[in-house]
Amino acid sequence: MKVGLIGDSLTEGRPGVSFFNILQSNYPTITFINLGKPGETMKSLHSRLTNTKLDTDYDLVFLWIGVNDYSKLLKVQAQPVAKDHQEFKEYFNLVLDMITSFSRQVVVVSPAIVGENIKNPSNEELRELTSIMESSSKQSNVSFLNMNAIFEKKLATLHYSDYISTGIFRVMMDVLLYKKPKRIDRLSSKRGLHLTLDGIHLNSKGARIVAEEYSSIINRFLHNSMTTTQ
Repeated sequence: MKVGLIGDSLTEGRPGVSFFNILQSNYPTITFINLGKPGETMKSLHSRLTNTKLDTDYDLVFLWIGVNDYSKLLKVQAQPVAKDHQEFKEYFNLVLDMITSFSRQVVVVSPAIVGENIKNPSNEELRELTSIMESSSKQSNVSFLNMNAIFEKKLATLHYSDYISTGIFRVMMDVLLYKKPKRIDRLSSKRGLHLTLDGIHLNSKGARIVAEEYSSIINRFLHNSMTTTQ
């Protein structure tokens, strides 16, 4: 079985704890291909898929994208961002058409959170993007995983911190200095965070949540494949 993971730095696994590594450890007989790229937006992903030849024999592909499309997120935006929700939707549909052409099954994953204060304006924006992605996914007949709702449910009863790291220099320092899960989790705790290192990227608990959600889908795919072949 061959599984592709397409997305941004959350998929790549830096900064923070990599859920990709957890999946590789839990499924040693599955081939996982990490196609995460830091700073990726919907428009830049469309360009990447247009200009890069990818394998066409994936059994399952997860598309986790959207957090960088909140244009006010970073002080310096490295990749082009859709000018409005309509353009975001147009590029999302183009990307979805590309991915469904080289994978037996596609799972669209919504952005999770921007800051652990789920009532902040950034998370309100992400809920709107999530709604667009869910609607388009249904129209394209692909599976949808609402990671935004999952993270918000986990955080709903917890005391939140307003900490969000949006400076490129701070993010780079976290990449360079905090590589081991224990160090990442200590810094996360120091910042008053529960699931993330910096309000966006994952600590150990956040990475386990994502890995569990992906695993549930992988297990279901494996079960269905076995049933079909019997």
